[in-house]
Amino acid sequence: MKTTLAMSALALATASPALAGKPEVVANYIAIAHAGYEDSLIAARDLQAAVDALIQSPSAEALQDARAAWLAARVPYQQTEALRFGNAIVDDWEGKVNAWPLDEGLIDYVDPSYGGASDANEYAALNVVAAPTFTLSGEDIDATEITPDLLSGQLHEADAIEANVATGYHAIEFLLWGQDLNGTDHGAGDRPWTDYAAGDDCTGGNCDRRGDYLKAATDLLVSDLEWMTAQWAEGGEAATGLTADPDAAISAMLTGMGSLSYGELAGERMKLGVMLNDPEEEHDCFSDNTHNSHYYDGLGIRNVYLGEYARIDGTVVSGESLSSLVAEADASVDRSLRAGLDDSVAKLGRIKTVAEGGTSYDQMLARGNDAGEGLIMAAVDALVAQTQDIERAVTLLGAQDVAIEGSDSLDSPDAVFQ
Repeated sequence: MKTTLAMSALALATASPALAGKPEVVANYIAIAHAGYEDSLIAARDLQAAVDALIQSPSAEALQDARAAWLAARVPYQQTEALRFGNAIVDDWEGKVNAWPLDEGLIDYVDPSYGGASDANEYAALNVVAAPTFTLSGEDIDATEITPDLLSGQLHEADAIEANVATGYHAIEFLLWGQDLNGTDHGAGDRPWTDYAAGDDCTGGNCDRRGDYLKAATDLLVSDLEWMTAQWAEGGEAATGLTADPDAAISAMLTGMGSLSYGELAGERMKLGVMLNDPEEEHDCFSDNTHNSHYYDGLGIRNVYLGEYARIDGTVVSGESLSSLVAEADASVDRSLRAGLDDSVAKLGRIKTVAEGGTSYDQMLARGNDAGEGLIMAAVDALVAQTQDIERAVTLLGAQDVAIEGSDSLDSPDAVFQ
């Protein structure tokens, strides 16, 4: 397997592990980030090609190809989520590409059981695909052409309501799979390919506009990933800012690891769903791909600590790492954190294996499924345990301004039901 040395790519000398320094660790982190976003962009362009093929020549095979491309696109992107929380440039942007959960009735038709507008969101059943004109925040909107600008500039998070997700992976996911109406039984969404067919073969109505929405959302995803990839390239805003302040960069790395591990993944994405026994709390709820999203989130956390990322082309970006720094200061803390990361990835991998074997993540969330709850909570416990070691590493390295995000599901369980 070919290895790409991150520091040589950034014109920095490679240091031995015993002489690891913060600038070298930060340079490798930047190289991993750039590679992760570049892989996400490559995979999104493959998705774009599959979506274009589906729209141009709708068929069951073309829909399946687009779904497969979407699933493949999630693999590199989820590994970049460990860059969140500590990097403002990522946090300010990521809601456009990976916001969830969403009120899917905003976008397209839904089952009558979904309901309609509510006090919380009057646009929950707007159905833009079926509405060439509508009123939004008191303004008459001309949506006769569904464009990226319409989705990102007017529709996404309309009225500052987070559930009005009009762009990103999950909007595309809904348009490819449709609603998952199986509850905690097995099965994903089952949108027919004829939802993109022409003429009398069209199901669901407005097939041409549905295709326009899918294309606009996919094109927008590609352009958003192009922008973020450039920020982590040499001379980009993210790369330049972190290189200029290695201490702040180390804090950003630890914040991202800890917050994704604890509050976001263990708490909001996993334990909350178990507490509520609610498949709507799945991250990839339309496609039943949540087991993979969780697994690659866990892998991304480990990537940051070990300073190593396996690219989709089989090459590896590697170099100096947080592990190098922690090991120099206290080898026992490094060993414990490495072991904890391996344990969480293994337990997330067990969920992935069971799901791929036929027991989907939403089934694991069902009330009374002790085995499913046990699988999920074993991974939650491992993520919580590794976060404690991340906090030890924070103290050991003297990192400043590291605030690891929490979750009511972990910190105040009673508040979840209030």
